[in-house]
Amino acid sequence: MLEKVVISNSKEETMNLAKRLADKFTNGTVICLTGDLGAGKTTFVRGLAEGLNIKEIVQSPTFNIMKIYLKGDRPLIHIDAYRLADINTDIGLDEYIGYETGITVIEWPMFIENLIPNNSLNVEIINLGDDRRQIKFIAKEDSLLEIIK
Repeated sequence: MLEKVVISNSKEETMNLAKRLADKFTNGTVICLTGDLGAGKTTFVRGLAEGLNIKEIVQSPTFNIMKIYLKGDRPLIHIDAYRLADINTDIGLDEYIGYETGITVIEWPMFIENLIPNNSLNVEIINLGDDRRQIKFIAKEDSLLEIIK
């Protein structure tokens, strides 16, 4: 596994990082987003949405499981798998993971590991106190990390 670490000193820096990366991700990219509650996962997704020119308000899909944002440059599929722990029901998520014309972000991916493609980008956000965050990008392919600056 290859890693790249970025330190963000504010919510704005986290959003701007994700915003800059949005148009560099190719269609079908799957981002597995991990971190404790309040770590900044949704803030990161809001930045991606902004980078894709999505004007809708991005909120965590915890109670919906999935939200799809279509009114932008490309679709953004935002999945929160937290409530899917120990559920073996097929609800069709596999049709949206790696969506061919957009970007898929999965929070709490460990609960649907069997649906995660091998070439996904893992993003781990760690709260360092105040608004500081360590954002660790982990990938099997170097090409996914080359775009991180």
